[in-house]
Amino acid sequence: MPKAIQLQPILESLQDFYRTHQRLPAYSELQTLAGYRSKGAAAYLVKRLIEKRIVTQDESGRLIPGSALKGTRVLGSVKAGFPSPAEEELLDTLTLDEFLIRKPNATYIVKVSGDSMIEEGIKEGDLVLVERGRQAQPGDIVIAQVDGQWTMKYLEKRGGRMILRAANRKYPEIEPKGELVIGGVVIANVRKYK
Repeated sequence: MPKAIQLQPILESLQDFYRTHQRLPAYSELQTLAGYRSKGAAAYLVKRLIEKRIVTQDESGRLIPGSALKGTRVLGSVKAGFPSPAEEELLDTLTLDEFLIRKPNATYIVKVSGDSMIEEGIKEGDLVLVERGRQAQPGDIVIAQVDGQWTMKYLEKRGGRMILRAANRKYPEIEPKGELVIGGVVIANVRKYK
C-alpha cells in the first residue's frame, strides 16, 4: 500500500494543470505530476481524489474536475472593523458561479459604463450579473430598455407607473414616454482591483 498521500500539494498541482490545459491529466500525466514511479500509485491517488470529491470520473474513466478544482479556497472570514487574530483554516472551496448564479442559463454579464449607479457602489468598468426572467420588483436594480435606449437603474413605482431612478444625484428620474422593457434584474456586481 502506498504511503500516506499529502493531498494539498497535489491539489495545487492539479489546479495549475487544469487552469493551463482546461482539462485534467491522464493517468500517465498524473503519475508524472505527483512524482510517482508506478501506475498503481497513480490509481490509488485517483481513488483518494474521488473519495474527497476533488475529481469524479465519466463513464469512460476520464477524470472530471470537482468543485475543489474549479473553485477557489474559502479560508475563513476577516473583520472589516478592528484587527483581530486570525488563523488560516480551509473551510471549503467555492466557484463564483456557484456563489453568485442560481440560474446559469438565464444569467448574463454586462460591463458597466457611466456613473449613474455610483452611490450603490457600481462603478464604470465593473461587471454586473443579470438574471433574465426574474420578476422585477420595485427597489431592484434592473437592466431596462426605455423608449428604445438601454440603461441600468433602480426600478420604482410612483402612482401606478414604473420609473427608473439612478444612484447618483446628478441624474434625473426617467419616466418612460412610451415603452419600458425589463431585460433582467442585477444580482451581483464584480470588480477587479488589479
